[in-house]
Amino acid sequence: MRYLVSGKEMKLLDQNTSAHFHVPELVLMEQAAMGFVTELLSLKENPGRTLIICGSGNNGADGLAIARLLRERGIDTEVVLAGETASHKTTESYETQKEIITAYGMTVHKSVPEQESYDLIIDALFGTGLTRAVSGALAQILAQMNGMPGWKVAVDIASGIDADNGSVPGSAFAADDTITFSYGKAGQYLWPGNEYSGNIHIVPIGITDESWLSKKPRIAAFERSDLGMLPERNAHSNKGTYGKLLLIAGSVNMAGAACMAAKAAYRSGCGLVKVFTAEENRQILQSTVPEAILATYSHKLDEQMVVDELKWADAVVLGPGIGMGAAAEKIVKLVLKNCAVPLLLDADALNIIARQTDILMRPHTDIVVTPHLGEMARLTGDTVALIQTRLLECAKEFAQNYDVICVLKDFHTVTAIPYGHSYLNLSGNHGMATAGSGDVLAGIIGSFLSQRVKSEHAAALGVYLHGLAGDLKSEHLGTRSLMASDIIEGLSLVLGEWEEEEHG
Repeated sequence: MRYLVSGKEMKLLDQNTSAHFHVPELVLMEQAAMGFVTELLSLKENPGRTLIICGSGNNGADGLAIARLLRERGIDTEVVLAGETASHKTTESYETQKEIITAYGMTVHKSVPEQESYDLIIDALFGTGLTRAVSGALAQILAQMNGMPGWKVAVDIASGIDADNGSVPGSAFAADDTITFSYGKAGQYLWPGNEYSGNIHIVPIGITDESWLSKKPRIAAFERSDLGMLPERNAHSNKGTYGKLLLIAGSVNMAGAACMAAKAAYRSGCGLVKVFTAEENRQILQSTVPEAILATYSHKLDEQMVVDELKWADAVVLGPGIGMGAAAEKIVKLVLKNCAVPLLLDADALNIIARQTDILMRPHTDIVVTPHLGEMARLTGDTVALIQTRLLECAKEFAQNYDVICVLKDFHTVTAIPYGHSYLNLSGNHGMATAGSGDVLAGIIGSFLSQRVKSEHAAALGVYLHGLAGDLKSEHLGTRSLMASDIIEGLSLVLGEWEEEEHG
């Protein structure tokens, strides 16, 4: 697991490193510049003629230090001092770095050269502390930078992105690569900031986890090593050892959702999956997922049957493909009233709940909700556009308001814990935006819940594994051709590789 930070958190880390561990700011700056240059030259050994556009703060000071180090390595490097205006005060470190490059006689411009050609444009205009829109003369400079040909690289964060939430309220630098310091910044992975960040490279500069002191960051991201949270498989065990999942899914002409979720649950290690579905789906499920137990209901729903099935399960997934009819609504209300094991609510279950969200307040068990942006809009009454620009905040607010774990699905999915930190998923690709992908995710998380993985870990780890499986299959199939069934196959490959790495 690794942490992602906000602008304020990064500032606190800087301050703690200097105040508590007595590392001077200029030492950190030198290490940042050295880390940037090392990473830059590993990406391209000879980047060619370089122009660095520097603001008047510490990000600009980083840029000046980088310019000097590139010059030392024989790179033809020029600097633009773009931040020196009456309304922008310079920092002490900036003035120090400016004195150094002046003493070395480096080429310095007061504005971006219009008739010159450069192979590399480095953005050191604004850092992680920016929370306002870039406008006026500085917006024009960003437009010039974006319009120049050549490789574009940002120092720490592309100028114009809010480091906390990824918003771009004004102009922003469109980087091909961002070389960021110590920790990834949340706004670099959230939309639309991720579209301006390019490839993100994290380099150490001497700020480590010790600098958190007693205060941990609010956002974490799972890594491959976190698959170790999955339960061990013991030699002396049986199918009951690995959980019983009740999957309430599918309706007339919607058997695929139940099939996908059931297969994904088994591929994720679940011992026993029972599918509760419409009678019309019997033949399809028995031929497609013969490993699953089947329980069906007719047009006249037996309410006691639903309650009895809930007693059988170690975890329940409710919603994929169940439709919006009277039977589906009755099932949702029965489950919310009677379920006493971890419960995942997805798809149509969420659309039904959106009619009366207060029914989410009734249960006394762990609940995971997995809405996509449209479903979240129906649950909250907010627009999709607003939710997408406030992904972290919306997920957190919903989690706290209803005391649920909220998995808000987007390109980088957020898993919000009611009163804990949030997880931002960094696996997956746009090829996974395909029918059935959400059903697969529901099956994975449900499988982990049934195996008694802690609910918040089951949710966030399920999202991460889902993305890994999609990434692995897209390497062979590409993103255009990816289907939900391919993601299920990817689960087997990822988990197989993991077991081999762990046990040899």
